[in-house]
Amino acid sequence: MKINQILDKIDEFQLFVPAFQREYVWKREHAKNLIASLIKEYPTGTLLTWETNNPPELKGKWQYNPSQGSVRLILDGQQRVTTLYLLIRDAIPPYYTKAEIQTDTRGLYVNIETLELQYYKKQLMETNPRWVNVTDIFQKKKRERDIIREIATLFNERLSTELEDIISDNYRAIDRIPDHEFTEQCIPVKAQLKEAIDIFYIVNASGVNLTDAELALAQISGYWPKAREEFKAKLAQLKEQGFIFKLDFIVYCLLGVLHNIGSDMSKLHDRENEEKLKAIWKELSENLLDYVVNIMRTHAFVDHSDEINSVYALIPIIVYVYKKGKKKLTSSEIKKMVKWFYYSQIRQRYISQMPQKLDKDIGIIVRVENPFDELLNVIKMERSLEIVPEEFIGVDIRNALYSLMRWYFKSKGAVCFTTGVGIRQNMGEKYSLEWDHIFPYTLLKEKGYGMENRIKYPLAQEVTNRAVLTQTANRGKSYMLPKQYLLEVKQNFPNALKLQSVPEDENIWDLDRYEEFLQARRVLLSQELNSFLNNITSTEDSHIEMTLEELIREGESSELELKSSLRWSYQEERVNNHLEIVIMRTIAAFANAEGGILIIGVNDDTEIIGLERDYSSLNGDRDKFEIHLRNLINQYFNKVFAATSLTITFPEVNGMEICRIDIKKAKEPVFIEIPGENGQKQEKFFVRSGNSSPELKPSEVQDYIKTRFV
Repeated sequence: MKINQILDKIDEFQLFVPAFQREYVWKREHAKNLIASLIKEYPTGTLLTWETNNPPELKGKWQYNPSQGSVRLILDGQQRVTTLYLLIRDAIPPYYTKAEIQTDTRGLYVNIETLELQYYKKQLMETNPRWVNVTDIFQKKKRERDIIREIATLFNERLSTELEDIISDNYRAIDRIPDHEFTEQCIPVKAQLKEAIDIFYIVNASGVNLTDAELALAQISGYWPKAREEFKAKLAQLKEQGFIFKLDFIVYCLLGVLHNIGSDMSKLHDRENEEKLKAIWKELSENLLDYVVNIMRTHAFVDHSDEINSVYALIPIIVYVYKKGKKKLTSSEIKKMVKWFYYSQIRQRYISQMPQKLDKDIGIIVRVENPFDELLNVIKMERSLEIVPEEFIGVDIRNALYSLMRWYFKSKGAVCFTTGVGIRQNMGEKYSLEWDHIFPYTLLKEKGYGMENRIKYPLAQEVTNRAVLTQTANRGKSYMLPKQYLLEVKQNFPNALKLQSVPEDENIWDLDRYEEFLQARRVLLSQELNSFLNNITSTEDSHIEMTLEELIREGESSELELKSSLRWSYQEERVNNHLEIVIMRTIAAFANAEGGILIIGVNDDTEIIGLERDYSSLNGDRDKFEIHLRNLINQYFNKVFAATSLTITFPEVNGMEICRIDIKKAKEPVFIEIPGENGQKQEKFFVRSGNSSPELKPSEVQDYIKTRFV
């Protein structure tokens, strides 16, 4: 289908975008690259559409009328189509509102001589007729002859035939873009909504266009058409309060509350979730989200989401509050929650592997009586909780320590240095607190702390050289000596410096002693922030057990062995009884060492593959597998060992059963008889060494037994 036909069908209400599609998120660079590819006639992808006479909810105001018959929906390619609509029609397509256009990609200019593409730059383009708005070419507002005449007028001479030909060729290359064919792949009318969304999911999952949460939201919108609309309405309310979240955040909330996980978004794809999701969302939207935001504001001194390093730290909190049900949180519970939240920010708990960490943290929330004690200990295991002065060196206001400084200053009732007004603010969409250099950067630059000095420049921008203001009123202090500035603050608002942890030793307020000032404030801030955090509430150290999923992700070790199967060879695609001997050997090795865990149904890459092949090989299910396994153990070991030293369970991970064998440390040496090369059984002794289970030579066995079993 040609581009101009696509746009015509949109205008004629024959081609639509389903409501489960996300907003327009392309940036200007994407638009430039698309037009550049079309000019050069490079491939620009295919258009995936779905022809249906029973469409889901559509974006835009137009409502489907069954008398219209079948219509087509754009499932993949809507970002490209919207870009072309904006640039060719110079308008927002009818399936979007202005608010849904995150970046307006109109106003793209082309150098008609070189075909360079740029967005408008006044200094470069204002007096240079070579630069033409591509939309003016598409709409014939600027014709080829007009451009040639304007360039000739600028140079006051006729253009060469060669240059006119270049301009003519380039103009036509742009002008014929609407005639470019997009290869269309169309899902037939017989397809049901679930099938269409599944195809949409598969197409997008192979690229980087959509996040897992966005794909999950598409699936949710398929069986709950009003979901996206309701989510956006609630996000708009929270935005008015200063808490700005994306739709992804809502999806993570639903996943955490409904399935108590943070990583497997496919759990939300099934229509069976619908009623439960609606009930959960009703509680989230009417009560719980506002309640959590209110706790953040009143107890954590968080007035705006701009102050939060990672908003996903709110997910475990939301799951916890939901789990409490109608019970209100006690003062102690809120304090522990806030304390953990602060540390999750400054220790950047969710800066990487966020879904997996949410899995762990939400798991603790739902199974532990005092979860925030344990969650704090999880952070403590990764990094010390204590803040040290060295952490401030060279870090700027983007660091999470700056957010903690603001929350701490607010808790003390800090005031703005320029107005004396408290820095607690009722903020809406726009964040209203600002920062200011205590030692003016203009003066520091003259002292060698400018951008050209890679060592000293970060010190000039360090958070310890910042004060939090309600407004930057004293723009005129750029050349005011810091000592004069701080003396005025002290005179106007006597307690202001102390409330923002500024050292009050006037001797180090001199410009020449800047780095002494920084060090003094680093020490003061670390002392006060540690005291602030410690005094929120006391928490208890607890023993943190790894979940089975975490254990598997850690991989094989001296205490863990992973096996793909009990008897099925994935390489040979057949039963291989030798694999059973390997399992028995591993059990003996763990028993002769310090004990351990053997997991069957997980390969060497820690991928969960389950036991289905083993089940099939035994013409049965888990029961037959377990009987066969226990018979093998009884065959190779005595029944007392089998009964007292082994625990066999069948946990489910990622929807698949695996077998877990916990082996205790043996009190006596464990030998097993294994057939040798001649088929005769020979007594063998195995031990655990690292992540392997080697056999000891006869000469080594006695020494090992003397060491291990005495």
